[in-house]
Amino acid sequence: MSIRILLADDHVVLRHGLSKSLQAEPDIEVIGLAADGLTAVELARELSPDIIIMDIGMPGLNGIEATRQIVKRSPTVRVIALSMHSAKKFILEMFKAGASGYLLKDCEYDELAAAVRTVASGKNYISPSISGILVETCVSDDPTRKKNAFSVLTDREREVLQLLTEGKSTKEAAKRLGISPKTVEVHRLNIMNKLNIDNIAMLTKYAIQEGLTLPDP
Repeated sequence: MSIRILLADDHVVLRHGLSKSLQAEPDIEVIGLAADGLTAVELARELSPDIIIMDIGMPGLNGIEATRQIVKRSPTVRVIALSMHSAKKFILEMFKAGASGYLLKDCEYDELAAAVRTVASGKNYISPSISGILVETCVSDDPTRKKNAFSVLTDREREVLQLLTEGKSTKEAAKRLGISPKTVEVHRLNIMNKLNIDNIAMLTKYAIQEGLTLPDP
């Protein structure tokens, strides 16, 4: 039986190029493509893939939040992060969100294919290129680890922050999240109070720095 894959990445060339390579494998089938985290969540529910190869930096809903939602709703779906981010906060938060593997985008294709098969067999996969970062994190007591957006803000607050800093209005954010505009405003005020930031420009800078959203091209 083939390993059924959903690819989630906002770069069209990478998404389609990787799909073509994986489809050439005798035991792998690509069943869906997503250009953002929200679409990945929807397709995961509709298609029930075995594995999702997930980028982190995507518009609308980033890969960490998408992974958190997918794993919560569908515990049997396994996620492999394929990201340009090598900073330990991204690696740690992806695994906390429920990812089963993490590779960097400059890895060899053969490593990714091997990671897919490893995760499909029920094991986790950590690329050798980042294993040292995880070891360092385990043995060190880093006082900054608890001060990032993933510990300061709630899941919903991070979703609201991403949408607002990507230019969505309060009404648009409310519609996207299925909540009232008043609730979005409450979250916005809570975000500003927690971060001690009182304007959208600084919130946007913070969101980019924390990897919750992408800088303008």
